[in-house]
Amino acid sequence: MSSIGAPARSRSSRAALSLGLAWLALIGTCAYGRVFPLPTDGSNVIGEDSSVTTVYEDSLPDLAQRYSLGYYEIIRANPGVDVWVPGADKHLTLPGRRILPPGPREGIVVNLPEHRLYYYPKPRRGEEPVVITYPVSIGKMDWRTPLGETRIVAKVRNPPWYPPESVRKEHEERGDPLPKVVPPGPDNPLGNFAMRLGVGSGSYLIHGTNNPVAVGMAVTHGCIRMYPEDIAALFPLVPVGTKVRLVNEPVKAAWVAGELLIEVHPPVDAEGQSIEPDVQVLEPLLDQVLGKDVAAIHWDLARDTLQAATGMPTLVGLAAEPELHPDSATASSPEPGTR
Repeated sequence: MSSIGAPARSRSSRAALSLGLAWLALIGTCAYGRVFPLPTDGSNVIGEDSSVTTVYEDSLPDLAQRYSLGYYEIIRANPGVDVWVPGADKHLTLPGRRILPPGPREGIVVNLPEHRLYYYPKPRRGEEPVVITYPVSIGKMDWRTPLGETRIVAKVRNPPWYPPESVRKEHEERGDPLPKVVPPGPDNPLGNFAMRLGVGSGSYLIHGTNNPVAVGMAVTHGCIRMYPEDIAALFPLVPVGTKVRLVNEPVKAAWVAGELLIEVHPPVDAEGQSIEPDVQVLEPLLDQVLGKDVAAIHWDLARDTLQAATGMPTLVGLAAEPELHPDSATASSPEPGTR
């Protein structure tokens, strides 16, 4: 028998309210830039870099988790800083400016070299389109994360872990045997939330972790691992059936207000192993981004940026002056130093 009071909501109404509250909760945790409005000018650049002054107790992995950055992401942005004891009163860069991965802005996109997930929730009527982004871990060598398009086929709270036979064998060889089932709890590497992908017979997941220090590395057995608080925020927002694209885009480029930016991450090969960047990818990529526009490109800086692979967007070119580059100049036949 129902109690007297407000009328009971339908299941769909309760679901909508729950989703709305989850969205508000997520916005409340985004002081450091996890949710961004999609640019309305056609640009593909979001966010801004910021900084933080350390206290003595800080370590770079602690700061990475606090500001939703990956392990290597914060290290590359702060070269020369001690990872575990940076010391007090150090001014550290928090990389927050990003070039969106190419392709459709829908569903979930995971860019493996970037170790980062982008989620484009479908806006309701009157809502501003946004993108939500988080750092992730990907598959290590010999346990690669598959590329291609798939979907979220199931969502599980407090998932048990059934280690594959190959994983159990690996642990057995190391003298660290695993049970056939690891129940939910602090020893479960899946954390409190898991979203199953429709690839690899359902063995690949986007999930939490009980080892947050490793987020942002290539350390998993092919799954996509997130900070516990990040997956807890994302989990209620993503409906079953959401499209997921797993891409390998180590070099991203953007042409914004007459400025040419490139963002470079260490490339990964088919086994998830980091490899040397290929300078040959630069010219066709920049030609594609520029289209019919003409830019004066600082090629030495562009190549240095490619080699450094810091993951931070870097200005490598400016719109060419019309008087220096007549109408006959094109992206395919530039004057020296231009594209």
